[in-house]
Amino acid sequence: MEADDGARVRNEDVPPSPQNQDLSFLLPSVTAFLSDYGWYVVFVCVGVYLLIQHLRKNRSTHSQSSSVSAASQDPESVVRSQVSLEVSRRRMQEEQDARAAEFRERQQRLEEEKRRQKIEMWESMKEGKSYKGNAKVAQNTEEATSSSSLTPKTDRKPLRNSGYSPLSGDGGGTCSWRPGRRGPSAGG
Repeated sequence: MEADDGARVRNEDVPPSPQNQDLSFLLPSVTAFLSDYGWYVVFVCVGVYLLIQHLRKNRSTHSQSSSVSAASQDPESVVRSQVSLEVSRRRMQEEQDARAAEFRERQQRLEEEKRRQKIEMWESMKEGKSYKGNAKVAQNTEEATSSSSLTPKTDRKPLRNSGYSPLSGDGGGTCSWRPGRRGPSAGG
């Protein structure tokens, strides 16, 4: 019998095997907690999410700065980057100098052309000739070169006949303006 009692003691120490256990007993307590503190739980979750995002961003910038600092510790890579930076700066400066020289040459040519036109106008004025005609011709050639794609429309119909004068009062035909009646309205 002692063996039976020992076996019974051992069986009593072991918890019963989980059979048909569900979590339905937690449902009322969880719903009560969420109904009382639901908004607080939402705010805490959002705060934790934002904190995690902030820490990830800091960790990524810290890892990038550590990789940059590790690269800056290597003197050969520092020298290579400085040399490549200097070469690119020199190339950009040469391009800018070439553009500036081209612009200066163009400006000098334009100034020379203007000076030549002024001299021609002065000489023609000294001779007693009209100098405006030469200036108009020069302007027409400049406009022709600058706007060669524009074509004037010559077959347009005029808006009004040539005898129209808005001050005379007779060119309007059937349309005429008359001032309104004075006095109170005729309603009653």
